[in-house]
Amino acid sequence: MTDTQPTVADGSPAGTRNETEDPAKIRRTDHYKKEYVQAFVEKWDELIDWEGRAKSEGRFFIDLLKKRGKVLVLDAATGTGFHSVQLLKAGFSVTSCDGSAEMLAKAFENGRQRGLILNTVHADWRWLNRDLAGKFDAILCLGNSFTHLHEERDRRRTLAEFYAALKHDGILILDQRNYDKILDEGFSTKHKFYYCGDQVSAEPEYVDESLARFCYRFPDGSAYHLNMFPLRRDYTTGLMKQVGFTSVKTYGDFTEDTGDADFLIHVAEKSYGE
Repeated sequence: MTDTQPTVADGSPAGTRNETEDPAKIRRTDHYKKEYVQAFVEKWDELIDWEGRAKSEGRFFIDLLKKRGKVLVLDAATGTGFHSVQLLKAGFSVTSCDGSAEMLAKAFENGRQRGLILNTVHADWRWLNRDLAGKFDAILCLGNSFTHLHEERDRRRTLAEFYAALKHDGILILDQRNYDKILDEGFSTKHKFYYCGDQVSAEPEYVDESLARFCYRFPDGSAYHLNMFPLRRDYTTGLMKQVGFTSVKTYGDFTEDTGDADFLIHVAEKSYGE
C-alpha cells in the first residue's frame, strides 16, 4: 500500500466527486469532456440541422472574413465541422480544432462525406500555441463554446492564447448565447438561427449567475446536458480588451441589432480596423 490518494479522471480525489454529485454544482472547465459522450456527438447534427443553419446565417462569416482579406482561419471550436466545411467550400484555408476528440472525429467524417479533408487538431485552448504552429488571419470560436470555461483564469488564458495565435492584424470572432436576456428576463427562444433542428429542444433546466445547465432532448426520448458559464456581454467584451484586443463590435443573430437577439457575435480586432 502507498500513501498516495487515488484520483478520478478530472484529477479530483476519489470519493469527492461521483455520479451522485448535484449537477447544478458542477462548475469545472474540464467537465465538457465528460458531457460530450459519443452518443451525444452522434446526435449533434440533428440539433444543428446543417441545411437550416446554412440558410439562417447565410454568408455572414464568409463575407465578414473576405471583407477584411482574411484567408488563414482557425476554427477553434469546430464541433461536428459545420463552419469548417462552409469556409473550405468558400475558398478559405482552414485548421479545425476542438477539445473533444469525439467531435473532431465526427467533423472529419462529415468533411469526408462532402469530398473535403479537414486539417484537424485536438487541442486545449488554454495551451493552444503549444499544439499549433504558425499564425492565423482569423480565429472563430463559435457555437457558444467559450462558455464551457467556468473559471475566469481559464477564460483570460484562452483569450491570450487566441491573441498570440493571430497575426498582427488578425481578428477573433466569438459567439455566445445572450445570457443577459436569460438571466434578467428568463429563457425564451425559437432557435431560428443556431439550433435549427425542429424535432430537438435545447432549454435551460437551471440558471444562476455562474451556471446555465442546458438540457438537449431528442425525438427518441434521449436527453443530454451541458453545464456552461452564463457570460454577460459587457464582461466578455471587457475581457477581450483587457488581453489586448483594441476594439470589439457585437452583432445579434447576424445583424447589428443586439437587443432581443438569441445569440451575440463579438468581432475583436487585434489592431484597429477600418
